[in-house]
Amino acid sequence: MSGLKDAPRSCYCGEPRVGDVGKELVLKGWVHHRRDHGGLIFIDLRDRSGICQAVLDPSTMDARGFDEAHSLRNEYVLAVRGKVTPRLEGTVNPNLATGEIELKITEFEVLNASRPVPFKLDEYAQLSEDVRLKYRYLDLRRPEMQRNIILRAKAMAAVREHLDGEGFLEIETPILNKSTPEGARDFLVPSRLTPGRFYALPQSPQIFKQILMIAGYDKYYQLPKCFRDEDLRANRQPEFTQIDIEMSFVTPEDVYRTMEGLVRHIFKRTKDCDLQTPFPRMTYDQAILRYGSDKPDLRFGLEIVDLTDMVKAGGCSFQVFANALESGGVLRAFRVPGGARIYSGTQLRAEGDLNKTARTCGAGGMAWFQVVEPTGADRGGLKSSIAKFFDPDLQTRIRTAMEGQPDDLILMVADRPGIAAAALSQLRLKVARDNGLIDDSKPALCWITDFPLFEYDEKTKQYSPSHHPFTMPVEEDLGALRAGELGKVRAHAYDLVLDGEEIGGGSIRIHDREIQSLVFRTLGIDEEAARMKFGFLLDALQYGAPPHGGIAFGFDRIVMILLGESSIREVIPFPKTQTGVCMMSDAPAPVGRDQLDELGLAFVEKP
Repeated sequence: MSGLKDAPRSCYCGEPRVGDVGKELVLKGWVHHRRDHGGLIFIDLRDRSGICQAVLDPSTMDARGFDEAHSLRNEYVLAVRGKVTPRLEGTVNPNLATGEIELKITEFEVLNASRPVPFKLDEYAQLSEDVRLKYRYLDLRRPEMQRNIILRAKAMAAVREHLDGEGFLEIETPILNKSTPEGARDFLVPSRLTPGRFYALPQSPQIFKQILMIAGYDKYYQLPKCFRDEDLRANRQPEFTQIDIEMSFVTPEDVYRTMEGLVRHIFKRTKDCDLQTPFPRMTYDQAILRYGSDKPDLRFGLEIVDLTDMVKAGGCSFQVFANALESGGVLRAFRVPGGARIYSGTQLRAEGDLNKTARTCGAGGMAWFQVVEPTGADRGGLKSSIAKFFDPDLQTRIRTAMEGQPDDLILMVADRPGIAAAALSQLRLKVARDNGLIDDSKPALCWITDFPLFEYDEKTKQYSPSHHPFTMPVEEDLGALRAGELGKVRAHAYDLVLDGEEIGGGSIRIHDREIQSLVFRTLGIDEEAARMKFGFLLDALQYGAPPHGGIAFGFDRIVMILLGESSIREVIPFPKTQTGVCMMSDAPAPVGRDQLDELGLAFVEKP
C-alpha cells in the first residue's frame, strides 16, 4: 500500500460523474463514513468539493490490503486509486452530486490517522457553539461550514472582479495608526520603540482613503480588516472585514448606481440571483415614520401610520393618550390583517408578549383595536377595552386611515417619537416572525438617505456625529449648522439595507477645510485637538482636495445574509465568542513580565 502519497490527484472527490465511468482515478481526502458489510467495505471519501463513495472489494484488490481496510476510521486521511463504475440499480443516491457512480478501489494508502473525534462531522451533528469553536479545525471540515467559507471566497472574488472592471484600484492602508474618535473604542497597540505612545488598530480606513482621493487616485477599494473594542452581538465581531470604497468627483447618485452594480454582481456570482435595479429609496425621516427604523425590513408590509393629528383634533378622552400627546409625544399604529383571529385577548393583555416587546423599547405599553362591522354598540367599527374613550366618528376616521377590514387588528403606541418608533418597529418584526409573514424568496434592498448630520444623546445632553465627523452637510442646511441649530442639519449620508440589516453606509465627504473645521468646532473639538488628531487631513484639505465620497460594506454581514445564517460567526473562519475569546487558541492570553517591562507597561487595579 505505497506510492499513492506522491501520485497526483485526478480530480476532487465531488467531481466524478457518469461520463467518467471506466476511468481510473486517484482521489485524496478524509474518511467521512466507513460501512463494513463483511464482504464489502464502503468508504465515503470527502474533500471540500463533496463526497464520493468508494468500495473496497476483495475481488479487485489484494487480500492484505483488504484486511488493512478494516482498521480505517472516520477522519483518516486517505489516498485511493480505483475505477469509476455505475452504481447498481436501486443504490443511486440523489442527494449526492456523485450519487450515480462509485469508485472500485484497487489500492489505497493511509496518509495520516486521526484520533477519535469529539463529534461526528455530518449534517445532523447538534453541537454547542463552544465545542465547535474549541475544535474549529474539525468544525471547518463539516460540509455546511465548507459551503459557507467557499461562498465567502466567491463573494470576495466577485467584489474584486467587479470593482477592477469599473476602474477601481485596490490599495492597502495602514493597520498601525493613531487613535481617532470614530464612534467605538480603539484597540491600542504599545510600541517598544516609542515608550508611552500607542498605535491604534483601525476602526476603518476612513482618513487614509480620503487622503488617497486628495492624492488623485480617483477610485479606491480595499477589503480591509477593521477592529472595534465594543460589546459583541450576533452580527458583530471585534475584528471584521469591510468592502471599503471611495471615489472622486461623485454625487450620491453616482455612488448609488456604482454600488448597485457591485451588489448585483455579488448576488449573481454567488447565488445566481438577478437583482432588479435601481433599488428603492426613502429618506431617514420616511423610514422612521413608516417602519420605525432606519434599517427597515421590506420583505413584509405592516406599515406604520401616524395618527397624532387625527387624535389631537378631538374625540378621544383616553387620558394615557392625551397625556402623551400633550407632552410632545406621538400616536402611531400599524394594522395586522386578520390579526383579531390570530391574537386572543389574553395575548393582548398588559402581561402578554406584544406588550412586553413594546416595554423593552421603553414604551409604557401597547394599545389595540379589533376592527369589526360598524353596527350597534360598535358603530365606530373598533372594539377594545379603550374603545369607549373614542367617539364613533373618531373611530371611523382611525379605521379609514388604517384601511381596516373586519377581523383586522390595530396595534398602537403613544409615547415620545423615538420610543414610539422603536416599539412599533420591534412589534412589526415580532408579528411578522410569529406569523410567517416574511417572504425570503426575494432579497429586499433599499437605500436610506438624508440622515441627520448629528444625533442628540439624552444622557450626555450633547450632539455627536450620526456617522462620522467627515460627512458633508447638505448645502441648504449650512446656515442652520452655523447658527447652531444642529437638529435641523441633514447629511449627504446614505445606508444600504438588505432584509432589515444595514449592510453598508457611506457619505459624500467634506472636502473644504473651513467646513471641516466648523464641524469639529460644533462637536467641541477645538483647533488644538483637531490638529492633534487630524492635522495631516486638515493640511491635505488645503492642497486641492476634490469632491469625493464613498461607502463601506460589512462583508461578513453580507455573506451571512446570502447564506441565510443568523450569526456572522457562521461565515468567519476563526471567530471570537460573544466575550471576545478565541476558544481554539485561547486568545487573548497573558504575556510575560519581560515583555511588559520591555514595553514599559504595568498593570494597576481599576478604581
